[in-house]
Amino acid sequence: MTPELMIKACSFYTGHLVKTHFCTWRDVACTNENVALAEKMNRAVRCYNFRLQKSVFHHWHSYMEDQKEKLKNTLLRIQQIIYCHKLSIILTKWRNTARLKSKKKEDELILKHELQLKKWKNRLTLKRAAAEESNFPEQSSSEGSLVHETLKCDISLLPERAILQIFFYLSLKDVIICGQVNHAWMLMTQLNSLWNAIDFSTVKNVIPDKYILSTLQRWRLNVLHLNFRGCLLRPKTFRSVSHCRNLQELNVSDCPTFTDEAMRHISEGCPGVLYLNLSNTTITNRTMRLLPRHFHNLQNLSLAYCRRFTDKGLQYLNLGNGCHKLIYLDLSGCTQISVKGFRHIANSCTGITHLTINDMPTLTDNCVKALVEKCSRITSLVFTGAPHISDCTFKALSTCKLRKIRFEGNKRVTDASFKYIDKNYPNLSHIYMADCKGITDSSLRSLSPLRQLTVLNLANCVRIGDMGLKQFLDGPASIRIRELNLSNCVQLSDASVMKLSERCPNLNYLSLRNCDHLTAQGIGYIVNIFSLVSIDLSGTDISNEGLNVLSRHKKLKELSVSECYRITDVGIQAFCKSSLILEHLDVSYCSQLSDMIIKALAIYCINLTSLSIAGCPKITDSAMEMLSAKCHYLHILDISGCVLLTDQILEDLQIGCKQLRILKMQYCTNISKKAAQRMSSKVQQQEYNSNDPPRWFGYDREGNPLTELDNVTPSKGASELTVEKSTYSSEEQAA
Repeated sequence: MTPELMIKACSFYTGHLVKTHFCTWRDVACTNENVALAEKMNRAVRCYNFRLQKSVFHHWHSYMEDQKEKLKNTLLRIQQIIYCHKLSIILTKWRNTARLKSKKKEDELILKHELQLKKWKNRLTLKRAAAEESNFPEQSSSEGSLVHETLKCDISLLPERAILQIFFYLSLKDVIICGQVNHAWMLMTQLNSLWNAIDFSTVKNVIPDKYILSTLQRWRLNVLHLNFRGCLLRPKTFRSVSHCRNLQELNVSDCPTFTDEAMRHISEGCPGVLYLNLSNTTITNRTMRLLPRHFHNLQNLSLAYCRRFTDKGLQYLNLGNGCHKLIYLDLSGCTQISVKGFRHIANSCTGITHLTINDMPTLTDNCVKALVEKCSRITSLVFTGAPHISDCTFKALSTCKLRKIRFEGNKRVTDASFKYIDKNYPNLSHIYMADCKGITDSSLRSLSPLRQLTVLNLANCVRIGDMGLKQFLDGPASIRIRELNLSNCVQLSDASVMKLSERCPNLNYLSLRNCDHLTAQGIGYIVNIFSLVSIDLSGTDISNEGLNVLSRHKKLKELSVSECYRITDVGIQAFCKSSLILEHLDVSYCSQLSDMIIKALAIYCINLTSLSIAGCPKITDSAMEMLSAKCHYLHILDISGCVLLTDQILEDLQIGCKQLRILKMQYCTNISKKAAQRMSSKVQQQEYNSNDPPRWFGYDREGNPLTELDNVTPSKGASELTVEKSTYSSEEQAA
């Protein structure tokens, strides 16, 4: 074998071996690759199936969640429907029950009213029959009947403190009458503490000087307060006051016979006087010289309308120990005081905190500047009837820490004054700026930061509108405001009332008198002021619908709807049914009202203390009889212009309304002068005349509407009521 063959054989063998191994490798490799590919394909298929299942499941899950949510909403809606249905059933039952209870209560009140009225009529019949049979005067008959009906009760057995509390409510005349009942009552009226304060002004025309002298002599050590206001006494009587060594308060205002000589005796004998009222007397500089010498502790001094002292008299206040403890000073009407006089006051009375200067047209900015140079403690300031005061006064008062300020009828005060208020008086709580025509919305914006403001009076400020009030209420001042007077602010509308209901949670007294743009919607906002107890809507366009809405406010005690011509009996009746705590009602000049409102008041509002039905010509005696039988707490009654009333109502008022103090009977054509004179002995103040009603009342002396008013609108404010007053006091009748 040759090498070539060996090489060829080896090459063949090697190639064959490689070919064999390659084929084997190829077969193995292809087999493994197919297996891996198959596994990958299987894995890919499983992954695809999983993703497909996941996607399907996700869509299914979303669908099921939506179905569950829909089902849940459906169930919730069904539950709400069931709940609303149950609530509707409950509310219906509650409403029916409430209506039944209200109807039952109303029936009980009406039944009680009828029984009391029947009892009242029987009582009157028995009294009149007894008076006719016995032939005694009516007064003796009533006294005997009262004695017979009085329960047996000896108040002399009560503790002394309780007896004093009872007798403190009586006037001097009543105390004297009580002392004449019997010996036990006389002893009760002689308690020392009962004579600490004596008010002779209520009996000024009855008790003679002799009795006053004996009274002061007997109780000279107990008397602390004396009131001689309006008394026409002899000089000797005034001099007897000097025996009251412990006297602290003396009021001799409106006493024409009080002189400097009487003041000299009093000042020497009563050095401890703290409160002295010399208003409208004839004192001169001699009295002014006595004040600093003897009254070293004088705190309150009133010299109002004393026009006989001069600037020199004010200079005397700095003599001796001076009047440096004086904290209250009233100089109203003292037009003779000049800038020099105010400078004397500043030098002698540096501690003044309360200053009142009314009806003083001579008061200027310079006077105020001279006063506040040294009187920097002034906290209360009253300037009424001072037309020459301007913004300069507010600038001068910036050194004082004012809390109360009152300006009325001033046209020179502008918005600039309120800018000083905002910056210098952060503790201001009372602001009276009535009838100041220069005040605009800008002023209210300046008042909004006052956190302590509780009383705001802007009556007759006609330039104030909704925008200014909104800016004021948006500030912190609205939170504590309790009294707000916006009378005759004619630009205000329902928007302002809505803002009030949102921002004034503590508002108690609100006056929207003559705000013509107020509608029934605004009345609805008033109902949301839950703290409100008094509202004045006189002269507005309120109707029966508005009164029905207002009746939802259960806490109102005072309501004034005078000159609201759209109001009828229906509206007042609806309001009275829901206002059982009503104490004051003014429906004067609402000519459509009749006896039905008096009946509603007698049934539902038996706690009424003040009632004005002036200008209501349909009111008759039968209505007033019901009022007298039920409203025993009535203190003030105005029946002016009720032309159908007769003398009979005065007899009913005397028997039923024993607490009546003020009675006005102007233009009562069927009430006689003799009956009015008898009634005057039962009340403290009475106004009466029998003239025909003026034309602006809108009806004649018979109560019939006038056919022609000569283009005169029946408005109380448009015409000045000129009356011839015939006032009869109990003292004059007794005299």
